[in-house]
Amino acid sequence: MAKSTKTPCIGVCSTVFGDEVCRGCKRFQYEVIQWNAFNDSEKRSVLDRLETLKVKIMESKIFILNETLLKEKLSYHKIKFEEDVNPLCWVFDLLRTGSQSIQDPVDFGFDLLEGTQRNLSDLKKIIEQELFELSEAHYQRYFKVEKYFNV
Repeated sequence: MAKSTKTPCIGVCSTVFGDEVCRGCKRFQYEVIQWNAFNDSEKRSVLDRLETLKVKIMESKIFILNETLLKEKLSYHKIKFEEDVNPLCWVFDLLRTGSQSIQDPVDFGFDLLEGTQRNLSDLKKIIEQELFELSEAHYQRYFKVEKYFNV
């Protein structure tokens, strides 16, 4: 089954205020602006990058106990998630949407690694900040064009 190429926009765009990386979806400014002009391959490339960064962050904090239970809980609580991505991204979506209402992560099929922030609302903020910083670093390293010469 082919992966979805729908927009990762969450309706909190900071690129309109001049950010090079959106604080909401973590896409680069030009990706937000040109999204509708991108072909499926270009969109998939952006989504794959975001998935890779999310997984990198999440695997250092979270482990999946029961993928089926996690999927059932997400569906039951009507939390949107992409079934064709790594289940750690499902937990990312869950925390972004409902971190305040989760009493015990085990009830949702995941748990926290030792040393991880136990307050899920605070953990959500930490994860969002790390994702923003990784996205920004990726942009600076691979996409930003600096003028090195005065002409």
